[in-house]
Amino acid sequence: MAEAADFPGMTPSPARRWLRRTGALLAGAPLLAGLLQLPAHADVRASAPTASDSGGVAVAVDSLSPAVPGDGDTVTVSGTVTNNGKQAVSDAHVGLWVGSVLTTRSAIDDAARDADDPDVGGGSEVGGKYVTEFDKLTPGVAEHFSISVPVDELDLGGEGVYPLGVALSGETSAQPWEHVLGVQRTFLPWQPEEADTETRTTVLWPLVSTVHMTAETGSDAQQTPVFLNDDLADEIAPGGRLDQLLALGKDLDVTWVIDPGLLASVDAMTGSYRIRGADDTTTAGTHQAVAKQWLAELQEAVQDKEVVALPFADPDLASLAHNGTGVTSSLSQLKAATDVAATTVETVLHVTPSTDFAWPVDGAVDPSIVKVATSAGADKVIARNDSLKETGGLTYTPSAPRPIGGGTTAVVADARLSKAFQGELTKASASTLAVQQFLAQSLALNLQTNKQRSIVVAPQRMPTAKQAQAMAEAVTALQGGSWSQSQPLTEAAAAKPDAGATTKVPSRSAYPSSLRKQELAQSAFQDIGTTQDKLDSFKVILTDESRVVTPFGRALNREMSTSWRGRAVPASTFRQDVRDYLDTLASQVKLIDKSETKLSGRSATIPVTVQNNLVQGVDHLVLRLTSTNPTRLEFGDDGSVEQKIAVSGGHSTTVKFATSANVNGKTTLIAQLYTEDGRPYGTAVSFDVKVTEITATVMLVIGGGVLLLVLAGFRMYTQRKRAAARRAEENGPEGNGPEETDEADGPGPDTDGPDADGPVNHRDPAERLKGESVLCAGADDPEQPSDETPDTAAESPDPSGTGERVDR
Repeated sequence: MAEAADFPGMTPSPARRWLRRTGALLAGAPLLAGLLQLPAHADVRASAPTASDSGGVAVAVDSLSPAVPGDGDTVTVSGTVTNNGKQAVSDAHVGLWVGSVLTTRSAIDDAARDADDPDVGGGSEVGGKYVTEFDKLTPGVAEHFSISVPVDELDLGGEGVYPLGVALSGETSAQPWEHVLGVQRTFLPWQPEEADTETRTTVLWPLVSTVHMTAETGSDAQQTPVFLNDDLADEIAPGGRLDQLLALGKDLDVTWVIDPGLLASVDAMTGSYRIRGADDTTTAGTHQAVAKQWLAELQEAVQDKEVVALPFADPDLASLAHNGTGVTSSLSQLKAATDVAATTVETVLHVTPSTDFAWPVDGAVDPSIVKVATSAGADKVIARNDSLKETGGLTYTPSAPRPIGGGTTAVVADARLSKAFQGELTKASASTLAVQQFLAQSLALNLQTNKQRSIVVAPQRMPTAKQAQAMAEAVTALQGGSWSQSQPLTEAAAAKPDAGATTKVPSRSAYPSSLRKQELAQSAFQDIGTTQDKLDSFKVILTDESRVVTPFGRALNREMSTSWRGRAVPASTFRQDVRDYLDTLASQVKLIDKSETKLSGRSATIPVTVQNNLVQGVDHLVLRLTSTNPTRLEFGDDGSVEQKIAVSGGHSTTVKFATSANVNGKTTLIAQLYTEDGRPYGTAVSFDVKVTEITATVMLVIGGGVLLLVLAGFRMYTQRKRAAARRAEENGPEGNGPEETDEADGPGPDTDGPDADGPVNHRDPAERLKGESVLCAGADDPEQPSDETPDTAAESPDPSGTGERVDR
């Protein structure tokens, strides 16, 4: 970006220039003498800290107060010096050096890059009593220093940014003369009077986290949620990252940018919840009080403040644009995440958020990202000027809003200000330098032109607690300064764009390769699409689909989260877990396996059992039974028959299908559940039916029984005739034989014993017939193990399956 080379009022006065030149000459004389004669003690305090030998002394500026001094203030600089060399340093002192005003933002960048290089720099030491002296610095020992200097003693000129160096000078045995051994530079923004034109500055304050909730919920009425881990409790607990962001942000005039998925997760923690363990067991969560306290404080903090809601779970717009648009359901996932965002924020925080803004990662945009970002209804895209770079030759940083076509506005954040706190800020010295550099860049930006502009600061999505503290310190100083005034994001987006500002979105090839490497792959979106298809098939059979659609819908949003960038393995594991859990639920509605069934007769009913192990009932299912050999065993005209199914939660039902057999033999039947729209549901069940024709056998048995009766009667008749003939022969004509027995009184004993035809069977022929025909009594056979007894009303009021044989 082009910048102005100089700013009015920033050149030192002629008298001051003369004094500085005289000081430099006076300082140069002893230095020259030292170089020629190598005296033991050469006074170089007036020279700039540009010694060629660093000496191994580290200087750390831990605090600078006030960060933006005004007339009459006293500047206090504190920190430590540590001798990292092998030799002791003697006759040492720490002093402050003030350099010439920095006239461009690029010059500030250069100074920050060389902040600890003793060979770079300039200016003069304040000296005098404004130093901290050390008789000796022992190797490996850190010594504290603190220097307080009235602003008037710093000899500052007009408004602008001044480099402020803190240098340690001393002697070593190897170099027994005073020289600079270590230096640390920072920046001193100087705006003694109110600026003629103030910069309207918008600072985004993000509340975003990683994915914490699973798709799993309990079977109770409250649907107790299950969390991946207890990390969210650590973040919102006192001292945690999100607790720090909340505590610091509530006192600032900022625009809150919130992921509704985070709010939903914390809100879920206010009630009963469970934590998944390493072995897939769960334990009860115990941080309800912490969650309630955090939400209560957030509700208070955002009252009367602007709140921007990101789509639910902060989906990765760039990944979706580059790798997901080829998957059918991907854009609908973004639409769903956007639709639920406002409702979630309103429900949890009781404020109405803006959902007009899309925020790609690091503000990097290309045409495909803009298209995807606005596809769900947003008409403003938060970009950054290291992506949407200035090419129009402006000599200043233009205002944030840029019309980029199609009714879309790119709200371009300032990269230098936005990236000021991305470094490792665990050390106080790094934090102090970041704060002072941020303020220096802001003042330098304001001094570029008298034209009032709207500037946006969009920091990293998930700053650490230390980064958040540095951000808050810088924003507090900025809002207390005299060159900037706060402004909400919606007002910044509505500001008048600069006529010469770039409005052309960079090409897709210009997207940073470092960011592209972290994107979700196309396979990730294919996984999401597969899970969505499974969910669509499952939800249509449920009597209360919200119990499934809501947790799984939000889990699918979380699968697209920006927080998965650079974490491909955990992202894949999360997607797999969601899909596996959905499969587990869907498999709770199933057909019971059947073993081979025997059909005796030309017509019968065949039972098929459907089991529902879900908590809720299922409906809108169709059970179809199909014969693979309709000529042998037929159902209707096309060889299949179907019935609608409804099963209460935790129950099963048995459906009976009427069939008729044409030919004896074995036939395979296929039972399959379908949704009402004709899509197969679950796994089909195949079983064999063996058809046996029994009518001719029964007639043979009956005929045989009748023949036995006839033969038995004939035999009795012939036996009686023979007995009568013998008696008549024995008695003769005189009738002197034994007394005749009256056969009519009842059959007597068979005195002849067995005859040639074998023993006479006096068993009732009807009893024998009953014994032969017992194979026909299918209803008396034991129940088939594979057909469960229904525990809800079946489609037929008759009992369930008869076991290995079916009802006739």
